[in-house]
Amino acid sequence: MAGKKYAEAKTKVDREAEYALADSVKLVREAAYAGFDETVDLAFRLGVDPRHADQMVRGSVVLPHGTGKAVRVLVLTKGEKVREAEEAGADHAGLEDYLKKIEKDNWLEFDRVVATPDVMKDVARLGKLLGPRGLMPSPKTGTVTFDVGKAVADIKRGKVDYRVDKLGNVHMTVGRLSFTDEQLTANAATAVEAVVKARPAAAKGQYLRKLTISSTMGPGIRVSKQEALALAGG
Repeated sequence: MAGKKYAEAKTKVDREAEYALADSVKLVREAAYAGFDETVDLAFRLGVDPRHADQMVRGSVVLPHGTGKAVRVLVLTKGEKVREAEEAGADHAGLEDYLKKIEKDNWLEFDRVVATPDVMKDVARLGKLLGPRGLMPSPKTGTVTFDVGKAVADIKRGKVDYRVDKLGNVHMTVGRLSFTDEQLTANAATAVEAVVKARPAAAKGQYLRKLTISSTMGPGIRVSKQEALALAGG
């Protein structure tokens, strides 16, 4: 049955056409068929070779309307920064107890990790556990900082990280189908602008090769590369 519904959804989309961003958002909703509040995702195909450090595309962006998902934040810090993190809304804050729980019990009941620079030498030992899951704090995404209050607040209101994979793709969630078209369009535009502006100086030729938007179960819809570049002033 799901296969039949997906096939029907695909008939609503011209696979060769590139749609204006606002039109593609409307089409995502029209082509949706699942019985739950699906996430809406962007997929970028970039003209970079991530094997070279100077072509790595990585960063973070605050979506104006959030992602629609409650994000659990762990702050690894000590002293007064623990209270600052908690007052900003961190779900967990501290250091040694959490390091031990993660190392010994494989505790991973959090979605994002923030750390202060003074404890990164201790946090580094979690690299093999957190790194592959995309959870390791990094200065490039603003998650290694003494301003833990702002870092937590940004994450709670919709900050998402992005990082190119080994095949040159970037995937980002920009909301849910329960959002309005205007909210999804605004979130998607913000995400597109961030990724396009993150073009490495070493990237040669066409940077944005393909951009698609889709719901969790729905078909991919191609978004106008020209519009995407215009959003970033390119």
